[in-house]
Amino acid sequence: MSHIRPMTLEDFERFWPTFQAIVQARETYAFDPALSFEQARHLWLELPLHTWVLEDAGELLGSYYLKANATGPGAHVGNCGYMVCEAARGRGVARAMCEHSQKLARQEGFLALQFNSVVASNEVAVALWHKLGFDTVGRLPKAFRHARLGLVDCLVMYKWLADEPVVEKPALLIGRKNIEARVSRRRGR
Repeated sequence: MSHIRPMTLEDFERFWPTFQAIVQARETYAFDPALSFEQARHLWLELPLHTWVLEDAGELLGSYYLKANATGPGAHVGNCGYMVCEAARGRGVARAMCEHSQKLARQEGFLALQFNSVVASNEVAVALWHKLGFDTVGRLPKAFRHARLGLVDCLVMYKWLADEPVVEKPALLIGRKNIEARVSRRRGR
């Protein structure tokens, strides 16, 4: 039975090969392929408001983060990034994480989610985001240097969440990182 829970440092250590492979492939993420483990950990695990993993029987299948897309007057719009382990692709992992992230976003007070740079050649992801209610609201011509295809477009995708009900936050065991984040950092909302 798969479940989604907050990511720990140990989880990120297990996730690192997936993160590294996806970034170095230069097909879906505009992260520097030369990121060190520490830089990647900071980017994926420490900067976002939340970082989650989806696992099944102890096997880590994917991860996502949720953060504000902007600050101040734009802080009501969230942003997410999703990565699925290669062996888990086609098993509904991205769908489950995206559905979870939308519920979590509403719980955190976000009124919308925006994906700033979905690589247009990533047709599986684009189709899934459309199925889950995201609209393509912009196209950035030749904004991504794809390793195999050269310069390709990126899409800005958006979903208004405010009309969806806010569900009760599930009871979670909160780790030290999340407690410190809630106590020491103001979130701008």
